[in-house]
Amino acid sequence: MKVKPTQLYEARAKVAKALAHPTRLLLLDALQEKEMCVCDLTELVGADQSTVSKHLAVLKDAGLIAGRKERSMSFYRVTCNCLDGFFGCIESVLKENLKAQRAAMGV
Repeated sequence: MKVKPTQLYEARAKVAKALAHPTRLLLLDALQEKEMCVCDLTELVGADQSTVSKHLAVLKDAGLIAGRKERSMSFYRVTCNCLDGFFGCIESVLKENLKAQRAAMGV
C-alpha cells in the first residue's frame, strides 16, 4: 500500500475540522437546500452575526461553501454535492453505535 503525501492528510484534516462543529453542520444542512443570506442564517442559528460569519469563514476556507455580495448583503451556498452521502455515513455510524450500546445494556 502506497502512503499518501502528508499534504493530502493535512488537507483532509482541514475539511474534517471545518465539519467538526454542530453550528457549521446546521449551516451546511440549511445551505444544501438553497442559497441563503447571513441574516437568515443568523436567525436560524440563533447567534449574533459575527459568530455566524466566523463559522461561515471556516466553511469557506475549507472549500465547502462560496459567498457572494449583493449590495450590502452576503449570500452563501454549498459548493460540493457530496454532503448527503457524508451525513448518511455519519448517521449510519450513529445507528450502529446505538445498537451496540443497547445490546451491551441488554435493552
